[in-house]
Amino acid sequence: MAKTAFEFYLPPELNASHPPERRGIRRDHVRMMVMDRKTGAVSHDRFFHLVNYIQAGDIIVLNNSRTVPAILKAISRKVNSHQGEPVEVRLAKRKSEDTWEVLIVAEDIIPGDTLEFSPLLSAIVIRESNTSPLMEIRFSLKGTKLLNAIYSLGEPVRYEYINYAWDLDYYQTVFASQPGSVEMPSAGRAFSWELLFKLQRKGVKLGFIQLHTGLSYLLDDKWEQSPTENYEEYHIEPATMDLILKTKAAGGRVIAVGTTAVRALEAAVVNVSLSGWTNLYINSDYSLKIADGIITGFHEPKASHLDMLSAFVSPHHLFAAYEQAIQNRYLWHEFGDINMIL
Repeated sequence: MAKTAFEFYLPPELNASHPPERRGIRRDHVRMMVMDRKTGAVSHDRFFHLVNYIQAGDIIVLNNSRTVPAILKAISRKVNSHQGEPVEVRLAKRKSEDTWEVLIVAEDIIPGDTLEFSPLLSAIVIRESNTSPLMEIRFSLKGTKLLNAIYSLGEPVRYEYINYAWDLDYYQTVFASQPGSVEMPSAGRAFSWELLFKLQRKGVKLGFIQLHTGLSYLLDDKWEQSPTENYEEYHIEPATMDLILKTKAAGGRVIAVGTTAVRALEAAVVNVSLSGWTNLYINSDYSLKIADGIITGFHEPKASHLDMLSAFVSPHHLFAAYEQAIQNRYLWHEFGDINMIL
């Protein structure tokens, strides 16, 4: 994690280790803390009451990137060697139809080594980095065939606060359709189709964009990535951006679901391009061009996501609200509760 000024104590029991559905509630019934951007005023509700806060004419922008099961098991082999060693391979970033940056949890892996995932899938290590532990590998399959193989062999990325091997379905939003994220764009997880339909019936528009998340933790604190070192791929359809801009011009609010959606929207303006790669770092010094509000989860101490939230509301108000969230026992991370700033 990048070091930021946002440090606070998070009691371990507030790390959500179980999906809401396994805690006995629907995904859209998680708790929601609502913040006023101007005053910092805080109120408390449930997420399925979201329709009471969004106005007809607003647009909600959702990231429909689909989570891939990014942890793969393989046998690594040296050139001309019949012996192999079991290794774990963590997908980090898709570079092309058959090439990924990966974290190989093993020593002495060098370019030219082969990784055997199954009788039908292998890869060759083609490049290593001087500035990170990531390596680039080229798979024996590409495109849809490669994705199908990854989905049949892999497991989702889980961090230390997750104490059970939950199925991949728990790491998907209901509207996810474009495979590519190594970690779930989790702010959208709380949405149900029923809630989306309620919003539409009220006159709220929906816009779907993509930003494929990369691997955020490289298993060794000496390899902490700064926000500007984190490049992620995004794409916005021209018709979707046109709808977003027309909404804003007509006085409607653009409400981004998740830091990923904010990053994609703002990158499209900064890069003057609706598709590409972005390392955009948004903090309190950044003047938001498109996003008027954000629906997000609760972020851990020192996370750069908190810097982004300070572009929506002052750090003072944000700290005060997070203190309230801790006092009120909100739950953190991808299976936790929701924070909306409007």
